[in-house]
Amino acid sequence: MSDVEISITQQKTIQALQKGEAPIPMRGWLAKQAAIDYEVERTLAEADPAAFWADKARSLDWAEPWTEVFRFNAPNHAWFLGGKLNATVNCIDRHVHSDRRNKAALLWVGEDGDERSYTYNRLYREMNRFANTLKRLGVKKGDRVILYMPLTPEGIISMLACARIGAIHSVVYAGMGALALRTRIEDAGAKVVVCSDFTYRRGKAIALKPIVDEAVRDLTTVDHVIVHRRGSRPGDAPVTFASEREKDFYDIQQGRDIHCEPEMVDAEHPLFILYTSGTTGKPKGVVHATGGYMVGVNYLSKAFYQIQERDIYWSTSDIGWIVGHSFIVYGPLSIGATVLCREGAPDYPSPEVTWELCERFGVNVMFTAPTAVRMWMSHGAEAPGKFDLSKLRLLACAGEPLNPEAHRWAQQHLVGQGNGMVVDNWWQTEIAGPVIGTLPTFEARPGKAGKPMPGAQLAVVNRDGSAVPDGQGGLLVIKFPLPYMLRTVWNDPNRYEDYWRDIPGCYSAGDVAVRDADGYIAVLGRSDDVLNVAGHRIGTADVEGSLIRHPAVAESAVVGIPDPIKGESIKAYVVVKAGIEAGPGLIASLKDHVREDLGGIATPSDIEIRASLPKTRSGKIVRRALKAWALGQDPGDLSTLAD
Repeated sequence: MSDVEISITQQKTIQALQKGEAPIPMRGWLAKQAAIDYEVERTLAEADPAAFWADKARSLDWAEPWTEVFRFNAPNHAWFLGGKLNATVNCIDRHVHSDRRNKAALLWVGEDGDERSYTYNRLYREMNRFANTLKRLGVKKGDRVILYMPLTPEGIISMLACARIGAIHSVVYAGMGALALRTRIEDAGAKVVVCSDFTYRRGKAIALKPIVDEAVRDLTTVDHVIVHRRGSRPGDAPVTFASEREKDFYDIQQGRDIHCEPEMVDAEHPLFILYTSGTTGKPKGVVHATGGYMVGVNYLSKAFYQIQERDIYWSTSDIGWIVGHSFIVYGPLSIGATVLCREGAPDYPSPEVTWELCERFGVNVMFTAPTAVRMWMSHGAEAPGKFDLSKLRLLACAGEPLNPEAHRWAQQHLVGQGNGMVVDNWWQTEIAGPVIGTLPTFEARPGKAGKPMPGAQLAVVNRDGSAVPDGQGGLLVIKFPLPYMLRTVWNDPNRYEDYWRDIPGCYSAGDVAVRDADGYIAVLGRSDDVLNVAGHRIGTADVEGSLIRHPAVAESAVVGIPDPIKGESIKAYVVVKAGIEAGPGLIASLKDHVREDLGGIATPSDIEIRASLPKTRSGKIVRRALKAWALGQDPGDLSTLAD
C-alpha cells in the first residue's frame, strides 16, 4: 500500500476508477487530423529530451540561436541558454510578413454587444503604437507594468506592447479589490499601471478606476496611470484627469507611430508575472520566462488543442488567468490562429449566448472549465440543441476535475452534436500548459485526465519518492522540469523552492493521483484537501462528487468545521439545478444520497443551499472563503473572486 494518506473516500474513487467508466471511443476522422503521433513524440522525448525540445524550439523565430538547450540543478532550471528572441515577433511580426497579414487574429465580442475584429496587420499597428507610448513614458526592458483590465482588445494589446519592449507585465484580474491590487503593484515594483475605467459583469458596469485610485493613492513608485475609457476611440476629444500622473489610453498615443523595433531578450528573461493565491491567502508571483514559455505554448496549441489554419478557436477564460495568457494570447497567436474571445459570463444574458456565438462564428475548438460545463448542464440540453454546433469538433476542459456525468453530457450535447470529442487535461498556473491530457487519438476515459504529454516525465509516488504501483493513490510529481514551468516566485525564492522540497529532486504538484495500467492518470484532488472526521480521513472532492451525482445538484463545495467530538464535521454548500425547489425534503434526500454513496461517516452534518458559490474567474471554487464565513472569520485575500 502507498504510504501517502489517502482518504477513505479517495479510496472509493480509486475503486470506482478501477471498475471503470465505459470509455468514449476516439473519432477516427479526428484521429486522422491529429497534429502529432503521440507514441513517436513520447519516445523521442524520453530518449533525448534536449533534442526533442530543440526541435520544438525551431518552430519559433530566434534573433540568436541557443548554445545550450537546458541546464538543471534542482530546484533551478534554465532553457535555451544563449538564445535571444521576442515573443511578439513570434505572435505578430512573422504573420504580418506572410500571407496571414490580413487574416483575422482576434474576434472580440463585448457583453454589451460591441464587436470588433483585428487582422494580424491591425494588431501589429495597435501593439506598436502603445509600445512606443510606454517607451516615451520611460518604460524599459525589465520594468514591471501592472495591467488591471478586463477581457478587451486593449487588454491584449497592452500585454503584447509590454512584451514588445521587454517590459514584464503582470495582469491583475479586473475585479480584485484595492488592497489586492496594491499588494501586487508593490510586490512587482511596478512603475506604470494600465487600467480600464469599468468592466461589465452580468449587465452591470462595475467601476475599476476608483479601485485603482485607492490602490495607488500614496504609492510614489507609480509614475503613470494609463486609463482606457470604455467606448473611447482614437481621435476622440482629449480628457482631463485630476492627477498629473493619469493619462488617457488613446490621447497619449501618436496615430502614425506604428513601428516599434522589438527588444530582443535572453530566453530566460521574464515574460510575465502572474499572481496566484496560495493556501495561506498570500499571493505568489509566478514568473514565466520568455523562451521556454513560448516554446511550450506554441507546441501545445498545435499538439494538444489541435488548432488548425482555418479554425475559429475560443477560450472562455480571461486574460487575468494563466489560461488567458497561454491560450488566448501567446499560444494561439504564435501559430497564426484566429482567436474568438468574449467578455462576460458564458450564461449571460441567457444560457443560449455561448451556443449562438458558436453557431454564428463557426467555432471549431473551445477551451472551458468543468464548472462552466456543469452550469450549462444545469440549464438543460434545450439551449445547445437550438443551434448548429456541427463545426465544434473539440472541447477541452481544465481547471479542476471533470466529473464523468458532466463529461458524458458535454460529449452528447455540445461537440459536433456528438460527433466531436470532449477532452480533459491537467495543468497549473505554475505549469503554463497541459502536462496530462487526452488527445483525439486516444479513447476518452471519464474521470481520468489522460496520459502525460510528450516531454512530461510524471510519476505517482510515496512521500519518500518511491513509485506507487498502478491502481494505488500517491503524490503527483514531475521528475524533470519542462521549459514552460515557472522559474521562481517573484521576490520570494524560498517559496519557489517549496515546490521541490517535499520530494527531493522532483516538482510536487500538491495533488493526489492514481495511474492505471494503460498510463491514464486521474487527479483526485489536493493532497491537503482532506477532512478528519472521528479519525476517518475524508476527501472534500469525493463528498462534492457524491453530491454532484444527485440529480438535483448543479454544483457543490465542502468544508470542514471544528467539532468538539468528531474533530471535524462536514458542511456542504450546494447549488441546485433550475426548477428544483429547496426545502427540508431536498436536504434529507441529499444526505441520504451521500450516506448510500460514501457511508455515514462522510455524510454532511449541515447542507446549505446557495444561489452561487464563490469562484475565481477561471472557475475554481474558493473553499477557504466558505470556511471562513462559516466560522465567522476573516476570509483573507479574496482578490481572485469572480464576483
